[in-house]
Amino acid sequence: MKRNKSLLVFFISIIILVELSRGQNNRKTEVNVGVVTDVGTVLSDIEMRCINLSLADFYSSRPQFQTRLIPNIADSRNDVVGAAAAALKLIKNKQVMAILGPQTSMQAHFMIDIGQKLQVPIVSYSATSPSLTSLRSPYFFRATYEDSFQVNAISSIIKLFGWREVVIVYVDNTFGEGIMPHLTDALQEINVRIPYRSVISLNATDHEISLELSKMMTMPTRVFIVHMSTSLASRIFTKINEIGLMKAGYVWILTNGIADQLSSINETGIEAMQGVLGVKTYVRKFKELEKFRARWRKMFPEMELNAFGLWAYDAVTALAIAIEEAGTNNMTFSNVDLGRNVSELEALGLSQYGPKLIQILSQVQFKGLAGDFRFFKGQLQPSVFEIVNVIGTKERSIGFWTEEIGLVKKLDQEQQSVGALSTWKDHLKHIIWPGEANSVPKGWEIPTNGKRLRIGVPKRTGYTDLVGVRKDPITNSQVVEGFCIAFFKAVTEAMPYDVSYDFFPFEKSDGTPAGDHNDLVYKLCSLSFTLYQKYGAVVGDTTILANRSSYVDFTFPYTKSGVGLIVPVEDQVKRDSISFLKPLTWKLWMTSFFFFFLIGFTVWFVEHRINPDFRGPAKYQASTIFWFAFFTMVFAPRERVLSFGARLLVITWYFIVLVLTQSYTASLASLLTTRQLDPTITSMRSLIEKGEKVGYTGTSFIFGKLTEAGFARSSLIPFDTADDCDELMRKGPENGGVFAAFMELPYMRLFLGQYCKAYQVVEEPFSVDGFGFVFPIGSPLVADVSRAILKVAESTKGRDLEQAFFKNKNETCPDPVTNPDPNPSTKSRQLGVDSFWVLFLIAFAMCVFTLGKFSFFFFKKTQVNNLWQEFNQPDMDSYLNRVEKCSCSSSPHMPNNNTQEVNQANNQSDTSNPTSLSE
Repeated sequence: MKRNKSLLVFFISIIILVELSRGQNNRKTEVNVGVVTDVGTVLSDIEMRCINLSLADFYSSRPQFQTRLIPNIADSRNDVVGAAAAALKLIKNKQVMAILGPQTSMQAHFMIDIGQKLQVPIVSYSATSPSLTSLRSPYFFRATYEDSFQVNAISSIIKLFGWREVVIVYVDNTFGEGIMPHLTDALQEINVRIPYRSVISLNATDHEISLELSKMMTMPTRVFIVHMSTSLASRIFTKINEIGLMKAGYVWILTNGIADQLSSINETGIEAMQGVLGVKTYVRKFKELEKFRARWRKMFPEMELNAFGLWAYDAVTALAIAIEEAGTNNMTFSNVDLGRNVSELEALGLSQYGPKLIQILSQVQFKGLAGDFRFFKGQLQPSVFEIVNVIGTKERSIGFWTEEIGLVKKLDQEQQSVGALSTWKDHLKHIIWPGEANSVPKGWEIPTNGKRLRIGVPKRTGYTDLVGVRKDPITNSQVVEGFCIAFFKAVTEAMPYDVSYDFFPFEKSDGTPAGDHNDLVYKLCSLSFTLYQKYGAVVGDTTILANRSSYVDFTFPYTKSGVGLIVPVEDQVKRDSISFLKPLTWKLWMTSFFFFFLIGFTVWFVEHRINPDFRGPAKYQASTIFWFAFFTMVFAPRERVLSFGARLLVITWYFIVLVLTQSYTASLASLLTTRQLDPTITSMRSLIEKGEKVGYTGTSFIFGKLTEAGFARSSLIPFDTADDCDELMRKGPENGGVFAAFMELPYMRLFLGQYCKAYQVVEEPFSVDGFGFVFPIGSPLVADVSRAILKVAESTKGRDLEQAFFKNKNETCPDPVTNPDPNPSTKSRQLGVDSFWVLFLIAFAMCVFTLGKFSFFFFKKTQVNNLWQEFNQPDMDSYLNRVEKCSCSSSPHMPNNNTQEVNQANNQSDTSNPTSLSE
């Protein structure tokens, strides 16, 4: 009663103002315009008051205008047909030149058709559905923002927090459905999945609402977008709070259809919305707007002014400007020949004023209360949305969204380059989430009252150390085990929340496998878009492949990658009667013999003129050369070396001989005692060229890789177990076996851990990403599971699992991963000259040095002796004969008296000759 009384007083005051204006100037032309609204609603009361204030303010500030708009109100009775009937009534009885309204998008759809046919402009300030744009009527003007403009702001919020799934809750009418195509496209652009859409009727009962909310409660998704009218939103959030969907961990985002009218929601509804986020139409503050708000609060303290009221105010102003510019000519409707058969609508005629009015109205521009007013393609264009957080009894601003910058805390802050490591706090102010939580909800979790995650497991007949399915003899239930299963359990334990799951082997009723890995992955894909699918994930030895990733999502790999080519090995060393020659190459043998002779010759050449051990007949001296050189290999030679140069050369040769003999001994021992295993083939290309038969692990992708590489299908033989592979390769292709086998690294580790002595990996022809867990596309579990995989892999738990399941059955076999090459030199490598060329170079340099020095002093002494002999020839001859007799009578161990005599002779010779021969 109080609200109706105030509204009546307001209308009376407006009528008095209009009558006064008529009395002051009777020459003003009155122009009838219609207003179609749901009389009695809160939004209608606000809009009507704004319309009347707009007319009063406009004409009081422009007394020179020759036209005056006269609003004619028609009640649409909150009904689509009622709105169309009200529009027809205004056109027929009042011959209105334009119609303001209606209030809802459903009502506007019919009225736009009427305005199009009768050429009467329809100006709506509250019909926001994007579906109205598709009508493409030039007589429809939207003096508000279309709902699709806010979808980018909503997607920016979801992207900022990294949520991967959202559920959209909307009303089942044109208003609710209109935004869906645009919102879906915006979410798909940021790879956000919509697993479910909750459509609620405008007239749904509380029981129906509770059933729908209970269904959503069993879903793993925790992020919801709500788009509906405020009356329905108030009822739904009350139920949401009662059921428990407003606890910590949930996220609720309101579109501007609700956020712009939060003030009209009752106290119970607002209390149920604590912590929700909203995208609200932003109206920039300026002086005229603040004055109008102050006047509004003074005149209507019981009502909260909203954006729709401001748009109604500006819409009337724009229409008044357009009618003033269009003039008052042709404000009539064309007459229709009633004699012919015409419809009731056609009988109203066509407005002659409409075409000119829409042309001028589309060009109107001014600064309105809601911002810059200008129609672009028949509607206003927004630039900013405000992000609000409902706290207490009202909303609190936490940031803004602009098309140029995105999400920002303040509009006046400069665009900053935010790095990849920035957080949401760099874009928005502090947020209080539902349940008064301060931490950001994850947006997804396994509901405790929902269905458990069904995990498909491949059924294998071999390599059960990776994935094995067996029956418990006591309980007769199926037990799933293996490395992949144990690793997945460790990963779920490392996740930040509990995941309830059950394993289901991919098998037929008789216990045989229901298909290969591709079949299992396809089964997951084909049901990935349903709410309750047969499998929610696949855990097992499933390899990450490019073609599979196009229809499912993989986690990070939890095993090392690679496909290895395994071939038999055989001992290539032939132990025969000449095995002692194999440690050295023939070049090294020849080089060693050459240096033996060179060293012996050099020592003889230097020593034979002064050392009696190197003198004698020619045959004796030649044998001494070889004897001395070869004797240095094992014993100290009998002959003594007297000169300094020869001694230095012999010492050097001793060292070289020591290195040669030790190297020869080690190489010969290795040759005779160690198996030198060589692979029977070294590359996949050789197998293809020869057309050899090869094996591969059954139920794997390797078959397709091999056929693409060039192998004939008939040459590919599958095997299931490591024993089968060993048997095939032992048989060989001649007996129905294979020449080589292809396996992934985990299978290869298990196989070589048992048969490392007979086989070897020679090549990795294919690159793959290892094993990964499989989920439907868009599953938010992928990111959390991948992070948990990294935690487990970097911890001791991961290493313990590998050691436990990849423990070699043959203890003498090394791990092909930790020790990938058990035979670092599979081919016996002979010692060659390249290993000792530095030593031989030193020996050669010493020989050249010793021979050069001796030759130099020899030729120099010869010239001096020739001069000396001319003066003292007889004495010299007797001296040399004496020395010769002493030398012949001496043994290698000369007595002291003879040694002294020889030394005296040498001293006399050195004293009498300027240059000594020993030099």
